[in-house]
Amino acid sequence: MSYRGAEAPKTQETQALKVEDYMARKLITFKPDQPMHEVVDALMKHKISGGPVVNNNGELVGVISEGDCLKEVVKGKYDNMPIFSGLVEEHMAKDVVTVAADLNIFEAAKMFLEKRLRRFPVIHEGKLIGQISQKDVMKAVLKAKSSTW
Repeated sequence: MSYRGAEAPKTQETQALKVEDYMARKLITFKPDQPMHEVVDALMKHKISGGPVVNNNGELVGVISEGDCLKEVVKGKYDNMPIFSGLVEEHMAKDVVTVAADLNIFEAAKMFLEKRLRRFPVIHEGKLIGQISQKDVMKAVLKAKSSTW
């Protein structure tokens, strides 16, 4: 009741759309000591553009992408040997932007725009538990009812 005796209008709560509800959980991951040619094979086989790199404890230590592999192609051209040499840890990105599982999906969308990345690894208690992509965010938004905006 308000101070005038009339009931105050109820504010509608927005639906809690969390990253953990829309992230991919079954991921193709790589190991730091894995040969690069295995990464290329996996990217082609699974039709993906990259993946998280985890240590034996399941902790995220980097991300390896098609772009990282292409750098090897260009380098091989200069050496007249277009092969994928080396290990993942020598070519992966180590400074990885991650998100928490309980992050609101709209905050994740904002991060995609600000960081200009296509996906974020999802971390919980230091461990990789999933990955959220721009497409996952769009799916979440489509599932949201217009009344939750």
